[in-house]
Amino acid sequence: MKKVHFILLLILVLVFNACTTKKQHATTTTSPIIESPYLGQKPPGLIPERFAPGMIVTEGWEYGGVFTPDQKEFYFIREVKENKKHEFVVFQYKNNRWQESVISARVGQPFISPDGKTMHLGRRYKERTETGEWSGIKKLDSSFQKIEIMRLTTSSKGTYVFDEVGMPDGDGVIRYSRLINGRHEEPKAFGKKINTGKMNAHPFIAPDESYLIWDGERENGYGDSDIYISFKQQDGSWSEAINLGDKINTSAWEAAASVTPDGKYLFFNRNMGSDKYENVDIFWVDAQIIETLRPKP
Repeated sequence: MKKVHFILLLILVLVFNACTTKKQHATTTTSPIIESPYLGQKPPGLIPERFAPGMIVTEGWEYGGVFTPDQKEFYFIREVKENKKHEFVVFQYKNNRWQESVISARVGQPFISPDGKTMHLGRRYKERTETGEWSGIKKLDSSFQKIEIMRLTTSSKGTYVFDEVGMPDGDGVIRYSRLINGRHEEPKAFGKKINTGKMNAHPFIAPDESYLIWDGERENGYGDSDIYISFKQQDGSWSEAINLGDKINTSAWEAAASVTPDGKYLFFNRNMGSDKYENVDIFWVDAQIIETLRPKP
């Protein structure tokens, strides 16, 4: 009799395990999986599109999106609808899924260095640790602390390119600082080909330093702030500023452009709301648009 009870108990255990395994398998296969890269989004062509509607872009304020070089992390800033405060957000690709986390309140506009080792936040920065996490916030040296930097980007050579907020006359100045013998030189302003017009800001230096992108207001623009590009010439000087054209720029505010680490897509921001900027969206477009503007040799 005991043997019969044992056999019945064994059968019940096997049935239970089989049901549990089947349930776990169903949960895994039916749960949503968003393929990498680009948060599973279909890439755009030469007409800009809002980036990841519903995930990143909403009817609210989202700004300054950047990927890490391995394209497994996407950082941006957004406004919290309830209290109008800004928060720093990351989407990370883990276990075949993009997972969202709020890092902190806004601490600066993020930019990831080409080698992926530094997250620049204006006059401050974080460094990758050996565990793959980010360090606490550190400060650049004193020559940068006296400048109110909104956005700082860097090339593969270590050259810093950055702007300045709060100019009393609205002109805006974009500066650079080269890495020489392991130290950054005193910041210097670009010439008039870059620093002309008003509100020059949010520069992006190409990793190979072959071009510089920024935004500003000029007489020949489309209305509000437009995005411009200048190419480095063979003698090391910069070409005249080129407006990125009516596919990128509109009568609205366009700003804060950058190119993805793989060089394939241009990201930028556009004001989709009123002059109160209550709805700013992140857009992306095929970076081939840059090559169409590059001067032919």
